[in-house]
Amino acid sequence: MDGKHLEANRGMKAVASKQEIRMLQGTVFGVEKTGEKKKDEEGNVWEKCIFSLELTGFSKRTPDEVASSALKGKKIKLVRWCCFDWHYKKGVRKTLESDETEAVLKGKPTGSVYW
Repeated sequence: MDGKHLEANRGMKAVASKQEIRMLQGTVFGVEKTGEKKKDEEGNVWEKCIFSLELTGFSKRTPDEVASSALKGKKIKLVRWCCFDWHYKKGVRKTLESDETEAVLKGKPTGSVYW
């Protein structure tokens, strides 16, 4: 790659890194199994679960973001599919997807996150 293209690539990487994806995180304090199940192609049975979370702030991957005091401690529900025993643990951190984070920040519940 010549110097001109290399410099252009460096500029692209700089732009991409400035477009941070925000992701909130919370601690699981409850797990409710819904009874809705499905089987994957490997024969594993997955059950739809609703996790109760208390938001703690943004994930480490978004270090420049600071959660407001109104956001920290907010209790939300997060819908996930679970199969293995470690999926049902309480007291662990769960990270919201970027679209779920944006929904919480805008105060607009979705099918996968609500309060």
